[in-house]
Amino acid sequence: MRNPMTDDARVKRLGDICAQLPEVTRCLHADFIEYRVRKKLFAYFLNGHDADGIVSICVKSELGENIDRASAQPDRYYLPPYIGRKGWFGIRVDRELIDWQDIEAAVLRSYRLVAPRRLVQALG
Repeated sequence: MRNPMTDDARVKRLGDICAQLPEVTRCLHADFIEYRVRKKLFAYFLNGHDADGIVSICVKSELGENIDRASAQPDRYYLPPYIGRKGWFGIRVDRELIDWQDIEAAVLRSYRLVAPRRLVQALG
């Protein structure tokens, strides 16, 4: 069965970003997509997950960075339920302007936090 989220241009763009990173896998669910390196999560695409109506890309960060971002720009960043307290933050992509450079940098930082050292070193 085809997942309608795969037709979303934002999903395709995130997929292109993640495809540049070594050993990334994607797992589709009804209202979210997981991106993993080996078995470790480093990014999500959430589409109204948890019935909040928010469309976002969530990434892992250094503990505290997530709170700083959400506090500084609450219209752009937020702390997602359950994982926000574990260092994750969401970047809203349901707004008119999407900063893909910021998203790409955040995805790369998240990947570097969870990927095995050998894969991180291969990135340069």
